[in-house]
Amino acid sequence: MTGQELQALLEQGEGETRVFLPSHSRRSALGEALVALANTRGGYLVVGVQRSKSRGGGVDTPEEACRALLEAAQGCRPPLPLPVPEVVRVGELAFVVAQVPSGLAHVYHWEGRYLHRVGAATLPLEPGELRDLLLERSEEGFDGRIVPGATWDELDMEEARAYALASGADSTDLLAWLRERGCVREVEGIVRPTYAGVLLFGHNPQAYLPQARILLVHRAGTAEDENLLACEEAGGTLPAQVRRAEAFLVERMHRGRMWVGDERVSVPEYPVEAVREALVNAVVHRDYARQGEEIRVTMWADRIEVYSPGRLPGSLRVQDLPAARYVRNPRIARILGELGLLQGIGAGVGRIQALMREARLPPPEWQESSTGVRLVLYGPKGVPLSTFMADPQSLARLGLNERQVQIVLSLNERGRLTSRECQELCPQVSAETLRRDLADLIARGLLLKVGESRATYYILR
Repeated sequence: MTGQELQALLEQGEGETRVFLPSHSRRSALGEALVALANTRGGYLVVGVQRSKSRGGGVDTPEEACRALLEAAQGCRPPLPLPVPEVVRVGELAFVVAQVPSGLAHVYHWEGRYLHRVGAATLPLEPGELRDLLLERSEEGFDGRIVPGATWDELDMEEARAYALASGADSTDLLAWLRERGCVREVEGIVRPTYAGVLLFGHNPQAYLPQARILLVHRAGTAEDENLLACEEAGGTLPAQVRRAEAFLVERMHRGRMWVGDERVSVPEYPVEAVREALVNAVVHRDYARQGEEIRVTMWADRIEVYSPGRLPGSLRVQDLPAARYVRNPRIARILGELGLLQGIGAGVGRIQALMREARLPPPEWQESSTGVRLVLYGPKGVPLSTFMADPQSLARLGLNERQVQIVLSLNERGRLTSRECQELCPQVSAETLRRDLADLIARGLLLKVGESRATYYILR
């Protein structure tokens, strides 16, 4: 690290990945700072930053400060693998910088204290947070754990057999198929289902994981206080939840129509494949260990939001998602992939982006909070109409019928149309039907009516 880079780091102030300590800090202060960074996302510990501006900064003996940091790292439990600290000079002052790696495999404590970073503070991990972190960094993972109290009879074997056949497997040895995919484990000669098995093939998954469901909401407007149009819960197995959630959204989408050759085609408000991918990603990547929180899907007038409980794992951040490949529940992901519901681990983000781009809709947004990740799919409302005028599919997404699409496309090419010319474009309907179509286009803000009676013509707004 250069002096200029350190200066920029110091100007940012302390944060989730930055801890500043004064020189001659106690060993316990160093150890607690290292543990907190290691249990979060890694980052930098800078020694030599005084709390009071009246006191001088920097360290007098950099070698001793480096040695103290390495000793503190060895005092962490388990010992923390810390690269050799750097001595970095800013002007005449020397600072010691230790970089704690991100994505570490263990959970660390200092003399029994499990700590993490929350903003610019070092705080103890709450019991639930510690459990989640231990689970996240374990090789077993939540979906591979045996369900307490559940027996082999909890699995719907006919359902499992149907899935095995659908995936192209030989279902004659169904137990081997389930064991190989981590849906069951054998303990002292007794076959027991895992959480993956119960969530995918259980008769009643919610008996063991009440939070493993999807809350579906449809609101009239764009804010929380708008009228509630519909609300229901999707339960059962994960594939059943995805199917019901998709149906809930598709049933409530606006639909337009357009001509493709001689065929009249229906066009939904959102690309259905993108919606399905968003739902599948939510059930695959959610943190099922978090109690009291379900997946929440809300359809607004201008967008669809999919909230999945559980923060991104390790050092992964929202901006890393397009290129990152991770999976929180690998056993669930594998089976959904074999069934064709999941297009490949890590491919979902790019696929959603591509589908929304092809539909000429705004790019999707991922937002991370302290409890989970929210995906926002924006619909055609609010998009500048100028981007739609030459694209029949985009016009149909607004809910226009095939006649209205044809009129707007013709106006985009010709500039203006009289009532008679509109009728010539749509000879198959009555004048009254066409009048209603034109009135609707005017009400939507797409067209302007100019003149009266026979002198009437229409232009794009």
